[in-house]
Amino acid sequence: MKKTAPNYQSACQTAARFAIVALGLLAVLASNSRAQNEPILVPDVVDYSKLLPILPDAPSGWTADKAQGSTADVGGFNITNVHRDYRKGEDAAAPMASISILDSAANPDYVTATTASWKFNSETVEGYSKSVTIDDNPGFEAYEKEQKHASLWVMIAKRYFVEIELQNQDPKELQDWVKRLDLKKLAAIK
Repeated sequence: MKKTAPNYQSACQTAARFAIVALGLLAVLASNSRAQNEPILVPDVVDYSKLLPILPDAPSGWTADKAQGSTADVGGFNITNVHRDYRKGEDAAAPMASISILDSAANPDYVTATTASWKFNSETVEGYSKSVTIDDNPGFEAYEKEQKHASLWVMIAKRYFVEIELQNQDPKELQDWVKRLDLKKLAAIK
């Protein structure tokens, strides 16, 4: 029987399943290791207004939507998210980018499980996914050739997930987009 390489979508689904299983296991282990009445001490997430200035202006020849953000209670813990979209042209095939920052300080088990799943590497004719390191920060990069969709996730200061998504661009452009962010300034925000 001829062996075939797993397709890219299947590889991503496997990584996602691993992340969900790892998150569940970590949550069970964490809850079993605490005394029954012991409080769970986690830092507060920052207000979204502190993260908005990290989102860069549009590069030359591009336009940027207004930056959006929120801090909300999601099932007993707070989460902060900021996001901005960028475009170069108006037609459907025009290059697009988006940058999101998520403060996950209130859920350290999620941080641990997600970054552990980033060690999964795969390459097929349909695309790739691989571990990366950006300025000594762990990350994960993926590219889908047919959809011309690239994404980069980077963990900053063990709390901030930075996600950059590109459409209709070479995945090498991810490096240029991440350089537009002041990651050291982000790491210092508390």
